[in-house]
Amino acid sequence: MSHDLFSSLVSFEFSASVPLLVCDVAGEYRLAEADEVLLAAQRLLARRVRGSDALSSPALVRDFLRLRHGALECEVFAVVHLDSQNRVLDYVEMFRGTVAQTSVYPREVVKDAMARNSAALLLVHGHPSGLAEPSLADEALTQTLKTALSLVDVRVVDHLIVGGREIYSMAEHGLM
Repeated sequence: MSHDLFSSLVSFEFSASVPLLVCDVAGEYRLAEADEVLLAAQRLLARRVRGSDALSSPALVRDFLRLRHGALECEVFAVVHLDSQNRVLDYVEMFRGTVAQTSVYPREVVKDAMARNSAALLLVHGHPSGLAEPSLADEALTQTLKTALSLVDVRVVDHLIVGGREIYSMAEHGLM
């Protein structure tokens, strides 16, 4: 998903009188398109999230996830990798599905956690329908992943479901 058009942003200010400009690969400035603004915001939030304490900075993590998953047209399952101090190591989109479901393979999640030396994970996926409530399949998947990851001493801190602007935390609702 990288775009070569982003070599520079002229301004982070936004108002009707101050346009947001981008410098393309040829060095020419032009008005930014909506997708480019969103991509720039995602990159900025990703830099801020990486290394932050996911549990003491939940608003920052949630803002990042809303931006990444809130407007997707298909379900995407992702993992936020954490170190032993709950600092964000990485964010990885692992599986893409359809408008109503995605297939998640526990073996691949465990392999990815081991490859990144993660101590804990935040599981994340979006509901393109806009409803952030978990399905029974979401709850079963969470338990399956918790069991598989516990075998290699990786904790599952939460499973967050993004439905538009809303985020449902399974941990906050006692489902972990």
